[in-house]
Amino acid sequence: MLISCRSFTRITLLILGMSLLFSFELNAQEEISLAVKIDSVYKDQLELSRAERRDSTKTAKIATGEGILSFLGGPGYTPELKLIIAVGGLYTFKTNKEDSLIQRSSVTGSFGITSTGGQTGKAILTSFWKQDKIRIYGDLWFKNIPDNYWGVGYDNALNIPKSDSTTAYNRLYWQVFPRFLFRIKEDLYIGPVLDFNYTRGSEESAGVLADPDYQKYGPKNYNGGAGIILQFDSRDMPVNAYHGTLVQAIGRIYGKYLGGDNNYYLLDIDFRNYQQLGKTDGQTFAWNIRGRFTTKDVPYGEMSMLGSPMDLRGYTWGRFRNESMIYFIGEYRHMFNKRATGERGKHGFVAWIAGGSIMEDVTKIDNFLPNFGAGYRFAVQPRMNVRFDFGFGRDNFGFYFNFTEAF
Repeated sequence: MLISCRSFTRITLLILGMSLLFSFELNAQEEISLAVKIDSVYKDQLELSRAERRDSTKTAKIATGEGILSFLGGPGYTPELKLIIAVGGLYTFKTNKEDSLIQRSSVTGSFGITSTGGQTGKAILTSFWKQDKIRIYGDLWFKNIPDNYWGVGYDNALNIPKSDSTTAYNRLYWQVFPRFLFRIKEDLYIGPVLDFNYTRGSEESAGVLADPDYQKYGPKNYNGGAGIILQFDSRDMPVNAYHGTLVQAIGRIYGKYLGGDNNYYLLDIDFRNYQQLGKTDGQTFAWNIRGRFTTKDVPYGEMSMLGSPMDLRGYTWGRFRNESMIYFIGEYRHMFNKRATGERGKHGFVAWIAGGSIMEDVTKIDNFLPNFGAGYRFAVQPRMNVRFDFGFGRDNFGFYFNFTEAF
């Protein structure tokens, strides 16, 4: 795979940006000031003291169920967004401070500006209520970016050249995706799910305007759907599991009964397993198999796609799309221990290998998209990591900056 000089320059800028990243880590609940100039030896000692005090403060707040807010900022590069500068926050809290057993809930959010003049933002809620008898999840997505659309199907993705005259257009997109789960027995949950999303294309190139699916559904599509989610979850911590299993199925029906423009059906099946390796927490083998299947009048913007920051990291998100998709990921995760105490430290890494396919008919899988990569982890809060992933696809690469794990 050849990497152009321009791409090499972008990677160099990313590496330089990473070297400055951790100077931006903040804790909103604490303010530490320095009043005098000090020599270098004393400064090193003071920095260690600040880090110890910060960790001690976080530990105390976690023990009492208090909320903790952390901020980070840094660069990223993805095939569809190009160079992006993003700022993000992670807020963790307990819905009941008196419940010593309930997990901490979390909200992550980020906003970024791309080198192509686009804007992108997201917020992810994972919350636990009433002794974990109720779980509420929520995803908010927003994109207003110069984008590319190759059409539908594997052949179009491979054979249509990317250019201002064949694939370019501007895309405005938003999604509101809440899920409500109620425990019916240990580790087993069921509940309703809603999904509202909107796609609007503009400044389309000639190739996009000539695409039959784009002509069929038009530049504007609003979709409203409702359904049911069934979940078995034995993971020790959903946002960063060391052991356990998730089996989840979500069925949704989209139509005009919720004001949508299109009638279609969607089934999303997700299996994840986590195995602790060795005797030390933080050394985990995680694997994920997921299938997303749609049928009937599915608009081009809501077809199954590969290449997101949660699956085949390194591909252009949206290039490979069809009615259905299947992928698998095997990922090794390792958090280093502190030499002095043997406790789990803040730094770690991951490495993964993955692959997937898109198809119109699930009985006819005739393509395969390989994927692999590695990443760095830094724990901004206990078991709450910021991740920097560098992934490779068949003819693409991407550098991703996100809170929490990919799956």
